[in-house]
Formats: sequence, C-alpha cells, structure tokens
Amino acid sequence: MLKAVGFTDEDLRKPLIGIANTWIEVMPCNVHLRRLAERVKAGVRAAGGTPIEFNTIAVSDGIAMGTEGMKASLVSREVVADSIELVVRGHLFDGVVALSGCDKTIPGTVMALVRLNLPSLMLYGGSIAPGRFDGRDVTIQDVFEGVGACAAGRLSAQDLRRLEDIACPGPGACGGQFTANTMAMAMEILGISPMGSAGVPAMDPLKDEVAYDTGQIVMKALNRRLTPDRIVTRPALENAIAAVAATGGSTNSVLHLLAIAREAGVPLSIDAFDRISAKTPLLADLKPWGRYVATDLYHAGGIALVAKRLLEARCLHPQALTVTGRTIGEEAKRAVETPEQQVVRPVKKPLKRTGGLVILRGNLAPEGCVAKITGHELLRLSGPARVFDSEEAAFAAVQHRNIKRGDVVVVRYEGPKGGPGMREMLAVTAAIVGQGLGESVALLTDGRFSGATRGLMAGHVAPEAASGGPIALLRNGDRVTFDISTRRLDVKLSPTEFAARRAKWRAPRPRYASGVMAKYAQLVSSASEGAITGPLRQQQATRDKQHVKRRPRVMKPARKS
Repeated sequence: MLKAVGFTDEDLRKPLIGIANTWIEVMPCNVHLRRLAERVKAGVRAAGGTPIEFNTIAVSDGIAMGTEGMKASLVSREVVADSIELVVRGHLFDGVVALSGCDKTIPGTVMALVRLNLPSLMLYGGSIAPGRFDGRDVTIQDVFEGVGACAAGRLSAQDLRRLEDIACPGPGACGGQFTANTMAMAMEILGISPMGSAGVPAMDPLKDEVAYDTGQIVMKALNRRLTPDRIVTRPALENAIAAVAATGGSTNSVLHLLAIAREAGVPLSIDAFDRISAKTPLLADLKPWGRYVATDLYHAGGIALVAKRLLEARCLHPQALTVTGRTIGEEAKRAVETPEQQVVRPVKKPLKRTGGLVILRGNLAPEGCVAKITGHELLRLSGPARVFDSEEAAFAAVQHRNIKRGDVVVVRYEGPKGGPGMREMLAVTAAIVGQGLGESVALLTDGRFSGATRGLMAGHVAPEAASGGPIALLRNGDRVTFDISTRRLDVKLSPTEFAARRAKWRAPRPRYASGVMAKYAQLVSSASEGAITGPLRQQQATRDKQHVKRRPRVMKPARKS
C-alpha cells in the first residue's frame, strides 16, 4: 500500500518521519504552511529520512472571535493533539515534525509530541507583518479596539473600514505578543522548537531555510534518541514561564503550559506562574500594551536575546536541554543583539521589576484565576458587579454604553465546561478599552482572554460557573474587589449569604446535547488544570515507555518486501 502511494524500497529502508501540518485555507496564520512543509521534507530527505506529510485541523481565534464559533477554538487544541497522536501511532512513524501557526495549534502539536515521545520538534510558521495606519504600525488588536472607539464616536466608520483593510497585510500569525507569538516563544525557550526558528517572520525568505534546517534537526534528534521526555522537564517549563513573564505575554500561556505539563507528567501548579513572574523583570516592550511587534523583536535579536536577558537576570535554568542538542544556556550565549535596539531592555533597566503574570485567589476564585499586569493597569478596584451569563450579553451592554466607570463586568458560564470551550473575551475587553474605559472598569470571567487583551481583567476564574463555582452566585450590585498587591479577588458577601444563594442555585442545561461540544463538556478538566480532556499522568519517568516497547520494529522488513 505504501508503494501504491509512490514510495520505493529505498524510501522504506529509511526512517519514516511524519510531517504533521496544520495548514488550512481559512486563516492567514497557517495558510503558508504548505510551502514550509515542502522545505521541511527536503531537509528530512537530505539527512537520510523519508518524510510523510499529513494534515490536521485548525480554528482561527481572530475570525471566530465574538461569535458562537469561538467555542470551537480551545476544543480544537484537543482535536489537533488527538489526531496527530492517532496518525503517528497508527502508522508507526519514527519521528515527527509538527508545523503550527494560530494559537491552539501550537500547544496542540506539542501535546501530541509529548504523548508520543518520539524524536520530534515543532516549527512555528512565524508572525505576520504589521499594517501601517496613519503613520503607525497596527495589528488585529487595533481593529477590535476600533470597534469600541467607533461605537463611542471616537473613530469614524470610514476610518474603521480603512483600518480593517490594512491591519493584516498577509500570511502569518497575529503580530503582537499575543497568544501565538507568546506560545511560539515559550516553545523555543522550552526547547521543543529549535532556537532561532520561531522568530523569523512568516514571509521572510529565511523562513524557508529555517524549515529545511528543522528537517535535518529532527534526523539528528532521531540518531541521538533525543525525545521530548528529556526536553519537557520542570526546569524547562519554568524557563518557558519566565519568558512569558518577561515579555508581558498572553494569559493563555498559563492554560497551555499547564496542559503540556499534565501531558508530560510533570508536576506544575497554577501558583508557579505567580512565583516565577514575581522574580522575573518585565523586559520586552511589546504589544498589546507596549510599542513594538514580533517582527521588531526579531530584528532586535530575536527570542535568543530574551533567553540571554533571562540568563543575565538569573531567571533561567541554563542546563535544560533543547532539541538542537545544546542547552538553553548555550543557546542564550549565542544571541546577537542589534546595537541600540529598544525592544528588549537591559536587566538593570527593566520596564517593571516583576513580570506580567499574576495569579489571584479569593472567595470568588478558590482554585485561582489569571491576570496580566504590565504596569499600565489599576492595581486595585472595588465596584458593583454587572453580571452577564454570556459574552453576547456583555458585549451588547458595552456597545449600548451601559457600562460605567467603576463597574466590575462579570461574564460567566463561558468556562471550559459551561461555554463549552472557554471563549476569549477580546470583543468585550477591546470594546471597553476602545470606549476609553480601560483604566476605570474591571472584568472577570470563567472564560479566557485573547493575548491582545489589556486592562484590569481576570480570566480562567475557577471553579467555573457551570460547576457551581462562586462566580455563579454573583448578583448585580454585589461589591467585588480586585487587589493585585494582595493577590485577591473577593466579593463582599457573608458565608451565610453565600450558603443561601448556593442552596437556590441550579446547574443550567448543557448548551450542546450532542457532538464534539457535548463530549468535550463532559470530559474537560478545570482551567486550573489546563482544561485538558485526557487522564492526568502521574509519573514522568514511565510515560509512554509502554508505547516505545510495543512499537513492532519487526514490521520494517515487511515494508521492504
């Protein structure tokens, strides 16, 4: 059957390398991955392997944002991981190169690689170039905030259309330090992506060379038996967290790094993000809150420069191994900084002494929730709750200008189980910022935030409303207090009142009764556990050894016959 596809005896004598592609025609983030896959395959062939490409799904967060379709986004992470795992296990490949682009394809591919534990790596498709609007660089973030500005009369409909037309000028993932670029950086610092690969922009001619090199790197990893269990370790995960904190990265990184850790069997709690962020300086001046985009970081010295700064700040475990065979410390020392660059600050002159990730707990979030604090937000706000049971209801209230200064917007029943799928609230948060309320309104939700979100926003509130978490018991007018300095998120209610409300609460009917959404809602774990759908692995040392032992190597001669 393999000969019917076109493979020869010579092809089948060589290691078979699966090329797991997330190419899809519906989004700019992944639309160019077919081209890169061909270069990866050429690199594999040149290094003595036989590449076999296959595809999986992808869902565009930016296109689905603010719609019912956004519920598919986080669910797609699990489908990406499951489908790659099934194809590789089913066809007994010897190694894997996974190509990713949009947000969920990055952790989805890496979760699969960790499960399979074969010599493998992930290649990120790269960032989109910024658009130019009235003499300044713009990204998709500006379009979403423009919607709110237009509703408030601060931007004309004509200018909003003009902004929309040029904000995304071609292939590549969203240009700021949003979720895709945050996770791409995290995976490079983690070591599962080769250093220097992720930062090269999508349409830079060098990207084809990077893709070719990854094909050769995976063959070297195969020869060394360098597998993900040697790379995805606790020190490496802490390095990835530090990189997110130092660059003001997306809160989605908490969810995804927890999920990768769970798949790897590495103990990691949500509180580790706060601990690491508290000792990591904020060094990169990147959007959504800063001045620069991912292409600027690349020209300043790239992700290796961030690793170098973390090493200088003693926030890096330098001995963590990477897929190149070098340690992350060795990779950091190879960084070349562009003279007079302004994107990444010196360690002695940080933008802020602590990183951007904060974990809050309190009587509204017993299992914790996530906020991103970059120094531009309020650090404390106490105000009346404005409670909404869906993103649509909250967005309508913002658009009708019913949200006032000092309000605490609550968007619930949008968690992993309740949504289902834990939608991002970028439409709501960007509209709030666009109306000029970003510094006077807070928001909390059991859903997620886009990496483009900014302001005093707490997401991933756990337990979620659909599971009976305290957020389900809130009512309009309840006084809610954010206090970043004490890491608290509380509502002013007595235990007696809480108990009375809980006695009257009833779980809502599931929003989906069949299909993948219903299945996901039944299986998904809490956001504090990474919102995964598989069993939690207990021991890293024993993971997937059973799979390695039972791979029927005797099948190789059968392929030659």
